[in-house]
Amino acid sequence: MDVIDDLEREQDALAAVLAGLSADDWKRPSSAAGWTVADVVLHLAQTEEAVVASAAHDPTRIDWRRFGATVDEGMDAMVRDDPAAPEAIHVRWQAARRASVSALRAADPTRPLRWVTTSLKPRTLATTRLAEHWAHALDITVPLGLDYPDTERLRHVAWLGHSTLPYAWHLAGRPAVPVHVDLTAPDGSRWEFGDPAAESSISGAAGAFCRVGAQRLAPAASGLRTRGPHGGEALNLLRNYAVT
Repeated sequence: MDVIDDLEREQDALAAVLAGLSADDWKRPSSAAGWTVADVVLHLAQTEEAVVASAAHDPTRIDWRRFGATVDEGMDAMVRDDPAAPEAIHVRWQAARRASVSALRAADPTRPLRWVTTSLKPRTLATTRLAEHWAHALDITVPLGLDYPDTERLRHVAWLGHSTLPYAWHLAGRPAVPVHVDLTAPDGSRWEFGDPAAESSISGAAGAFCRVGAQRLAPAASGLRTRGPHGGEALNLLRNYAVT
């Protein structure tokens, strides 16, 4: 499962959704607070353009710090500062996502690229882009009542959530502890991350785990099961994206 190939497939799935939207659909509120469907797609276009800039080692071309004190503030201000008609946004995202995938494929896989508040190797950056496209696809499809089924590509998102748990502990001012994650994939197979001997664990549906990490589902409503002294806290801290 090459993550760049799967990123492209995730983008293709979103492209199929966008192709079926009406003019009114683009203006409707998304699940991303304060953003319309068009705003969500504009944000994705802007961040894909940022991938291309980072791969060119020129991240100053698109720097969120010029727009806000935090990542969320900066991203929101960038959307507000760059209004366009839905048709133009759609074309811009299509061009940006293709350029982003090409840039990630061409990048030196061993050389980290600057991204938001850190540096990531190209395939890790591709994983974060897949996670963001998936989460924002939900922001578009859920309020519109459109189907967007979970796929095996969520394995990358689940891996990201588990692998960034130490960072989540750090942000909470707590020492990191081992957590075993045991998930049921969309096809019924089993995905495991971490040491099975760990005292603390999270188990259940992969889709629910990924939605909690994307903050699209409350831990208490997820149906996920936790065990051990730190399983519940790990689930509450779970995240698939960067915030400062």
